[in-house]
Amino acid sequence: MGTSFGRGGATTFQQDLANSDCIVIQGSNMAECHPVGFRWAMEAKRRGATLIHVDPRFTRTSAMADIHVPIRAGSDIAFLGGIVRYIIENERYFEEYVVNYTNAPIIIEDDFADTEDLDGLFSGWNAEKGGYDIASWQYRGTTVTSAAGNLEAIADIGQAQAGEGEPTAPAGAEKTDPTLQHPRCVFQVLKRHFARYTPEMVEEICGIPPDLFLKVA
Repeated sequence: MGTSFGRGGATTFQQDLANSDCIVIQGSNMAECHPVGFRWAMEAKRRGATLIHVDPRFTRTSAMADIHVPIRAGSDIAFLGGIVRYIIENERYFEEYVVNYTNAPIIIEDDFADTEDLDGLFSGWNAEKGGYDIASWQYRGTTVTSAAGNLEAIADIGQAQAGEGEPTAPAGAEKTDPTLQHPRCVFQVLKRHFARYTPEMVEEICGIPPDLFLKVA
């Protein structure tokens, strides 16, 4: 099985869950499927953490959680979009970290257009090739060529997310706005993109009542 499908791996030590203030388990019956790791979630709860389970089914994990959020199968992205919107709108993010350790303050090219501007597509869509020309997605002050050299920078969605293009400008050449107020900085683009995911939209798509959604947020 491991050879064919790979082995699950965590991005940090599961023991560190015990130090959490809040744990959200989404789409997993952790209590039954990962009982060894779940012990650390229960240790966090014993120390006062809030345990939230987002899952269509009520399972043993739900029974042990402080809050169970029944969600329509396949609607997780809309739920998470609502969480992102709430965090941004209510300034619940760690600003120092966002400014210094993410791409949020970097300004992107003026040619970039989001889905609300192009009827569900991002700028650069090439219908004939079934992929995106990612030139308009770049940070202002940098240019990107394909990983193969000076070939046409066409990438499908997976390739673009994997970062197969490499910047030709020197590191640090990007234009930034540490105040996060520039309308073309990544933070503001993100804010506009997720503005649609209101509690009402989350309810319509996910079937989660606004009061329960806001309790989680």
